[in-house]
Amino acid sequence: MATIFSRIIAGEIPSYRILEDERYYAFLDINPLAQGHTLVIPKLETDYLFDLEDELLADMMVFAKKVALAIDQTMECKRVGVAVLGLEVPHAHIHLVPINNLHDIEFSRPKLKFTDEEFRVTAEKITAAIR
Repeated sequence: MATIFSRIIAGEIPSYRILEDERYYAFLDINPLAQGHTLVIPKLETDYLFDLEDELLADMMVFAKKVALAIDQTMECKRVGVAVLGLEVPHAHIHLVPINNLHDIEFSRPKLKFTDEEFRVTAEKITAAIR
């Protein structure tokens, strides 16, 4: 059975797309720790990030860097934190979270709620800043 992320890639489940190419997909997390919290995933359904081939993993980080730089430009934050948990969905993924202090990237914190319009505007801002 396809993971929820594979279903998002296939367009079966809607998402707030940030960037996509033939191998990767970036979209806003719908249960974010911060405005602009983005997930970066490979289109190849692989459970564990470190099971990816070296080239695919390295290129995924370069893809994530483009997204992170755009988040950094458009969201009010000191940095973009990077986290790999890998337990919540059995599909390799990287969290890019705008942060101002160490506690901003604690996944035990309550998740934020945004309207559809707020998610769309955030996605448009980040996407527009990608070079």
